[in-house]
Amino acid sequence: MAFCALLCRLLLVAATAEAKWIVPGARWRDTEGNLVNAHAGCVTVDKESGKFFLFGEYKVQGQVEGGGVSVYSSENLATWEHHGMALVPIEGHPYISPSHIIQRPKVVYSEGTSKYHMWWHADNSTYGWLLQGFAQADNITGPYSFVDATAPLGNWSQDFGLFTDYKDGKAYALYSNGDRKEGRDVYLTSYNNDITALDKVVHRFDKYDLEAPTIIQTEKSYFALMSHKTGYRPNNVVAFRADSLSGPWSQPFIVAPLNTRTFNSQSGFSLRIKGTKQTTYLYLGDQWDSNSLWESRYIWLPMDINENKKSLEVLWHDVYDLNIKTGEWKPIKGTTYQATSATTAGSAFAQEATFTDTGVILTGIYGNDSTVTFSGIEGSGKPQWVSFYYQNTDDMGFGDQPGGSPDRIGGSWQLRRIASVVVNGDTQNVETLYQRDTHKGIILSAPLQLMLNKGRDNTITIGGLSNGFDVKGADIEKIVVYPPEG
Repeated sequence: MAFCALLCRLLLVAATAEAKWIVPGARWRDTEGNLVNAHAGCVTVDKESGKFFLFGEYKVQGQVEGGGVSVYSSENLATWEHHGMALVPIEGHPYISPSHIIQRPKVVYSEGTSKYHMWWHADNSTYGWLLQGFAQADNITGPYSFVDATAPLGNWSQDFGLFTDYKDGKAYALYSNGDRKEGRDVYLTSYNNDITALDKVVHRFDKYDLEAPTIIQTEKSYFALMSHKTGYRPNNVVAFRADSLSGPWSQPFIVAPLNTRTFNSQSGFSLRIKGTKQTTYLYLGDQWDSNSLWESRYIWLPMDINENKKSLEVLWHDVYDLNIKTGEWKPIKGTTYQATSATTAGSAFAQEATFTDTGVILTGIYGNDSTVTFSGIEGSGKPQWVSFYYQNTDDMGFGDQPGGSPDRIGGSWQLRRIASVVVNGDTQNVETLYQRDTHKGIILSAPLQLMLNKGRDNTITIGGLSNGFDVKGADIEKIVVYPPEG
């Protein structure tokens, strides 16, 4: 039994390492089977190879900030090869030591210097500096050498973004100027031709008190996406639209269904894929886990932009296939198993829920004894993605208690629940399912890649998590089982 469990685990890791589809919120693994560890960063296209390079904050357990910047490459935005650390912290360095903040790195190629330039939010541990760091390298993967950390045109700089206009190649910095009452603006500032310094402010988003800025450009419009300031808790990301970068810019509008908190993500970067058949725009968001930042996930989703309506919407899909060459993408279809077909054990039970597909939701999932089981599931004998549709109502508590409601004064989010998932009764191979907060009546999904036997006799059992104490799982509406990749 132990050998079978190990074999299943190895097959699952191998399958995720050689991914073809994009699965938002999943555990993404690189070609060596390790978790992709590049948060709040950017994707840069290398002109020579045409590959995509992902740069982001490197976070490990016990190292919240100052971990440096890691880099990965991909040809399809799904399979990632690790190239190590692009920017390595230096003990005792005045700006990039392990005790300093190295956040939201962005990399761009400078035609003037023939080098790759990295910019980021550089700070001390108390956010007292509010600077922009600058490093450069001869090769896109680095290593990058520190150049300087400066205040942009004498201003403060906190959350940082970088945008390059594809029509003229001009680069721009986006940055919030802090949380102090004198700040709370977001600046759009142009770089000089060599991208070695900022030269002038193009526009200021005045007193909206937003952060995590990014810009996506279409043939006719510019859309600036930004997050509200709720720390590592997700919120409703907003967008502004303009015909030119200098404005005038529109009023902000919300880009995802209300109370999904942008599918539990924060904005940070966006990517334009110009294919032979169509242009696709991708929202590259972060799903933070403040309890364990190294477990934070990536929410990469297509955006629907309507130039006539001057609108932008982030579209949720559990699993989708993006053709980099043509620019086309399509959601992958799966088989749905509703709550009404599942069986319950212990204190778990089916409860009336008018907001679900069938009017029923499964609740009371607690510890190992109170479980729900879906039976008759068809499998392929290969690793398959399974989406668990759930409701997490931790925000219904009181503001002065753990897990209290964000809808109350002084309230806070519990941020997540953790459920156990067992396939075909194999309790030696238990998967953990992270279920972020949703809201009353809001259903979201969380993915796991599971090994199902070939045939229609598979079972999937969802319970709480027992590790010395019982942890409650979220309410379950349904599961969707997707075919194997390939």
